[in-house]
Amino acid sequence: MGRSHGHKTRDKNKASLPQVPKNMKSDGYDVEFSRELADQEDMEAQARANAANQRAARRNK
Repeated sequence: MGRSHGHKTRDKNKASLPQVPKNMKSDGYDVEFSRELADQEDMEAQARANAANQRAARRNK
């Protein structure tokens, strides 16, 4: 008998771990944005970030 026979019951739990649905996951960003306080550079950065997010979303589909 090999060593693996004694470890089978321990590894059965890995298949039954709960999974988090995609709609409940967050992107990890928690940033406030105020249009009243934003300058031109902030608006350009936001536009670049939105474009990058769209490219990443297209790549992940």
